[in-house]
Amino acid sequence: MLEFMEGSHAVAEIVKRCRPQVIAAYPITPQTHIVEDLAQMVANCEIDAEYITVESEFSALSACLGASAAGSRVYSATTSQGLALMFEVCFNAAGMRQPIVMTIANRSLGAPLSIWNDQQDSISLRDSGWLQYYAEDNQEAADLHMIAYRVCEDHDILLPAFVCFDGFILTHTYEPVTLPSQEEVDAYLPAFKPYQRLDAANPLSMGMYATPEYYTEFRYEIDRALYRAKDAFARAGREFGEQFGRDYSALVEGYRLEDADTALVAMGSICGTAKDAIDEMREHGRKVGLLKIRTYRPFPGPEIADALKGVSTVAVLDKNISLGNGGAVGTEVKSALYGSGAAVYDYIIALGGRDVRKKDIAAVVDLAEKGKGDMFYGLRTEVL
Repeated sequence: MLEFMEGSHAVAEIVKRCRPQVIAAYPITPQTHIVEDLAQMVANCEIDAEYITVESEFSALSACLGASAAGSRVYSATTSQGLALMFEVCFNAAGMRQPIVMTIANRSLGAPLSIWNDQQDSISLRDSGWLQYYAEDNQEAADLHMIAYRVCEDHDILLPAFVCFDGFILTHTYEPVTLPSQEEVDAYLPAFKPYQRLDAANPLSMGMYATPEYYTEFRYEIDRALYRAKDAFARAGREFGEQFGRDYSALVEGYRLEDADTALVAMGSICGTAKDAIDEMREHGRKVGLLKIRTYRPFPGPEIADALKGVSTVAVLDKNISLGNGGAVGTEVKSALYGSGAAVYDYIIALGGRDVRKKDIAAVVDLAEKGKGDMFYGLRTEVL
């Protein structure tokens, strides 16, 4: 059923239909509307779940971790400083192989304090062992939650996942969204069957102390599971397409790349602006395309190399900064394209919610085609 709704409400509605048994979250802008909606749904008996009110984000994810270990399907949501406070628990969740799904309403990190959007928060946890999926619009944000549960709970994967969508730009924007019925979701996402769980009748321990003789092998197993998650995502995305008509089997998605000389690479809502800008540039005879990265972890390096073969110039739009090194996405795209012959340039853009318009996308293309890159785009030198 097609409905016109706020992005946060669309996510809350689809999470409800995924039937989490335990929800724990602490409200923080711009994530708040999601957990407010879910709390109201629990209070109204629209969802059979335990909603745990906590005093911090650290406690929220800790509660989810314990509930998951006890055998429940769980859910949380956060952003920015809240995700930073969860840092320790994020590594524990992945290390304990708990299939937690958490929405990240992407927001910049302080200081200075900013409530506006970039992707620094989730990018900063790229090495934590969580799967990371990025949505271009609210339809994709809703759909990716169903797919995330399918992938996370696969007994060959058993890892937690971030479903990321841009704060305010998507969370607070109203768009048409098609939400499947409860029966349709149930047909796609079966009831949770934990691989193992804490049980007094059959005691076991999780996340125990590991000596140097064992620690490396634990990290290796997480790394291998992340690589296996590529096929699991493609399979879940393809089956989603067969049932709902929206195929998400591709880890990366090209737009007008067939004959492109220059390609933009980006994640999240900026891809929509980029597509509009590309259409206008195409009208003026410029061969420009876009490669959207949907899954940042596991990183789709070979898929990126395959999609961009034949492209001579690549401009990466990085809504983050790995301080002292450049953009995180740009660094990895350069690695993926090493030896390809393509010139790859990185542009730090849209930090702290700075607006990016079609003219800015066109300006980035101009810079890349002139060989000018690896810079903070739009830097206001007069205030330095």
